[in-house]
Amino acid sequence: MRVSVVLCTYDPALFDTFRDVADDVLDQTHSPIELVVVIDGRPALADRVREAYGDRENVVIHCNDENRGLLESRNTGAELASGDVVAFTDDDVRVDSEWVAELVAAYEHTDALAVGGRMTPEWVAGRPGFLPAEFFWLVGVTHRGFGPDGDETAAGEVRNTFGSNISFDREVFLDLGGFDPTIGGRKGDANLQGGETELCARLEREYGHGMYYTPDARVAHKVFEYRTRPRWLADRAFWQGYSKRAMETLVPDSTGEESAFLRRLLTEFLPGRLWDLLREPSRERAARLVGLVAFTGLVGLGYCYGLTQFPGEFGASK
Repeated sequence: MRVSVVLCTYDPALFDTFRDVADDVLDQTHSPIELVVVIDGRPALADRVREAYGDRENVVIHCNDENRGLLESRNTGAELASGDVVAFTDDDVRVDSEWVAELVAAYEHTDALAVGGRMTPEWVAGRPGFLPAEFFWLVGVTHRGFGPDGDETAAGEVRNTFGSNISFDREVFLDLGGFDPTIGGRKGDANLQGGETELCARLEREYGHGMYYTPDARVAHKVFEYRTRPRWLADRAFWQGYSKRAMETLVPDSTGEESAFLRRLLTEFLPGRLWDLLREPSRERAARLVGLVAFTGLVGLGYCYGLTQFPGEFGASK
């Protein structure tokens, strides 16, 4: 099975990190593999990429004529790809050498049309003591409670995984029209996130399949220092709540996983953390309990703001 990995890049400051990712992809144990690099409207950066990888036969390099946003760049990469499967990752991660092999194994042993894997954290400046594992999704990392039946270590069908660790049967991806570029990024509403959610909802609607999650296909997300600052995380939580409300109206029946996670958060994780704090008091346990409550509240505030921008029946899709 030939796999094409689409890697989009935009920021020249991330060139060294981009090279780490590109090298990780080219060093995968699976073969054959193709790396498709899409530079989003940065000709000077494209020249650096060509200088580094232009002589590799299994590397395709394309530069957009202007900044078109991440989702449209990914669509362009998929169109240029030649693999049976098109996988996507980002320029701020490290990719496990068995990543593609694990994705391929899932395709070969299931009837999956889309496969995604687990995101692990690589804390560049250390993990903030107040960030509970239930909210790792704020920094693009697989969180506690994700996965089939809420078990992030188990394989099975889910709605979608993170965009840094997601793949599709290429023909199916192209038949669906790829990602909707009006969702998030630099196109449309810059605060609206959910391109993977929207695409996988279409996959389910058109093909009757969700995404197959395999936790052994691992990608580590580099969590830079600025992403661990309380103000950045608070802003992220608020706009994620806003996005969840938007998805309710833009993508019918797309927020069932969030509702199930919220119920588990309030009935299991929150009481459990409170009990652990009372049983064995510590500053770290207290900080993470406060963080869990604060981030839940901020997501709720963002959701309420979304109600004013995307009106309709509370908690239901149009």
